[in-house]
Amino acid sequence: MMDILGHILAPTPILLVGIGAGLIALAQSGFRAASGAAASLIPLVSARPDDERDSARALLYRVEAVAELRGLARTDRVQTSHPFIAQALTTLANSSDVEHFSHWINQSLDDRRARHARIISFWNALADAGPAVGMAGTIIGLIGMFANMSDPATIGPFMALALMTTLHGLILANAIAGPIANRLSSLSEQEIAWQQVLADRMIAIARREPAVLRKVTHREAA
Repeated sequence: MMDILGHILAPTPILLVGIGAGLIALAQSGFRAASGAAASLIPLVSARPDDERDSARALLYRVEAVAELRGLARTDRVQTSHPFIAQALTTLANSSDVEHFSHWINQSLDDRRARHARIISFWNALADAGPAVGMAGTIIGLIGMFANMSDPATIGPFMALALMTTLHGLILANAIAGPIANRLSSLSEQEIAWQQVLADRMIAIARREPAVLRKVTHREAA
């Protein structure tokens, strides 16, 4: 059993498949997507989109209360640890009008979607390339085996290379890159969904600014 495990974990076929598939994915998606794909492994296990959605909902009530009492210029004083929400509050408080804020936040969400799509495309490209590189390794192993039929001692290593590259290509595609791409796609959809709701609510709050200011002015005059 240990001998079989040792053959499966042999570094040569693993490196052949990993490097080959990685270079193909890099050529298809680019360096930015590759660096983002490496960084995406952290939120892959740490992201909690449902918790972030619930926190955003609670925060919106505070933002609305501040806007009604003190105006939009004070909304950036609402404290939050989420970088997107913090930036949105700062932009809301400093925007010259609602259209400026609406354009900014929708453009930010579009940029976020595009960035997520690039990263997911890298993992999908890696999953697609894995079996192809594994098959290429199989062909190389078979060529080496047939080219050295006169030397029985070399047949075993070349046959092992042929079989192991196929195996590792399938593992890379179906047990690593493919599941990561699917998980990131699901997280992206959930994240963008609650952020779009947040954006729409903040735009609605901004559109009520004139009525809010009149209410505050009337209250102060009384």
